[in-house]
Amino acid sequence: MSTRASIFGETSDLDLTGFKPKPKPDAKAPAPEAVRAVAETAHFRSREAAPTHISTNSMKRPKRLFRTGRNVQFNVKALQETVDAIYAVSEAQNWVLGYTLERAIAALMRELESAT
Repeated sequence: MSTRASIFGETSDLDLTGFKPKPKPDAKAPAPEAVRAVAETAHFRSREAAPTHISTNSMKRPKRLFRTGRNVQFNVKALQETVDAIYAVSEAQNWVLGYTLERAIAALMRELESAT
């Protein structure tokens, strides 16, 4: 026989002494607003996460969704200024990011060929 309680069987051997109703809130406890005011006056440091210091340019970018047939993802670590520049060129020309990358690679290849 298992030690789990059955909803169909007898419950006489089931020990429910650990289950008690939640205690009522203390009537003498101060209101949450009063606690917050005292904490702010005492310069209490909050445990909430501090805001992150991410560039505002990258956070305000509009959502870009295009169906272009490009299906290979290319992830690169870059400086924030470089990423912002790629987005700026793409948005100014109304290009998708993949097309901007293709144009940049083509220009670099032309530059390298002319240097040799």
